[in-house]
Amino acid sequence: MADQPSAPGPSTSPQPGATVVSNQPQLVPAPQAEGELEDDFDGSDADSALGDDLASSTNSITSSIYEYRTIKGRTYHSEKHDSKYFTPNDEQQMQSQDITHHYLTIMLDDKLFLAPVKDDVGKILDVGTGTGIWAIDVGDQFPNAEVTGTDLSPTQPVWVPPNVRFEIDDCTKEWTWASDNFDFIHMRYLFGAVSDWNALIAQAYRCCKPGGWVQSCECDVIMSSDDDTIKEDSIITTFWNPLWRELSNKLGISFMVIQEGLQNKGFEAAGFVDVHEANYKIPIGGWAQDPKLAEIGEYTVLAMINDLDGYTMVPWNIVHGENTPGYRETLAFLRRELRTLKSRGIHPYMKVRYVYGRKP
Repeated sequence: MADQPSAPGPSTSPQPGATVVSNQPQLVPAPQAEGELEDDFDGSDADSALGDDLASSTNSITSSIYEYRTIKGRTYHSEKHDSKYFTPNDEQQMQSQDITHHYLTIMLDDKLFLAPVKDDVGKILDVGTGTGIWAIDVGDQFPNAEVTGTDLSPTQPVWVPPNVRFEIDDCTKEWTWASDNFDFIHMRYLFGAVSDWNALIAQAYRCCKPGGWVQSCECDVIMSSDDDTIKEDSIITTFWNPLWRELSNKLGISFMVIQEGLQNKGFEAAGFVDVHEANYKIPIGGWAQDPKLAEIGEYTVLAMINDLDGYTMVPWNIVHGENTPGYRETLAFLRRELRTLKSRGIHPYMKVRYVYGRKP
């Protein structure tokens, strides 16, 4: 398949051995309108509930695992898991996760995945399901399929389609699923949670049926720009980007999965065939000239601003120390910069990569 032309400047280099597919429009900034208001963020959607129209049934979660940790008023997954995952599991973070699902679905032209899954798919596993919104949507799309979503916390709704259920599980531990069990295994945004990507993808390979598909979607949280509009004194340069690099070093867990090619290496090591790779640039803010990318950018910055505290508090504590002063002031500067990206002519984006392959 032919590669889609990408925006000028540095790009996400495809990994050898994978067929590269993408239909993303060229990511270029819209012309700057003279006299634009500096605060170009519209917060009117901040309380939007995405995915509330759920059919009935109950999931398999029990109350015994609602033993959350609390850090400065935010709740995190139960201490029964020794995972170092960095984001909270409360309502505010769940809103941001649903917004993330929304912009990724827009990016894929209202598709939930790229792998060529058959209409008569039988069993689907959603690893790291979060709010469960992807599992619920795919359950609606395939009403005859059996859909299971797993996560560290029971943050999914009680009322779900009758073919969807949720279970508590840590995907970084040994999977308890039988071999050759699922027709399609979906994994998305596990950056910061996985220390051994080869082991994770090998387990997905084992549990996938011969002829079935596994898909991984990941994001590098480092922000870049193709036109050098992220300056040296930008809070993105001085705080945001260094925070994730230093956190990776301290935890031994990558937040640059794409840069390090961890998905591709894992699929190759596991033995998948017909491996495909699709690369995207996700704009932060509504600065893109293309209307679809501008809409995606508005949602990405909404997801971030909705819970900057949830994304950065634990990383700050790990990197700088819990009692180190300056966190709130730094967060205020970051929030202001994110709210004014378009009007100040700053054009950041993050890289997203989908990799999917078939088990022979």
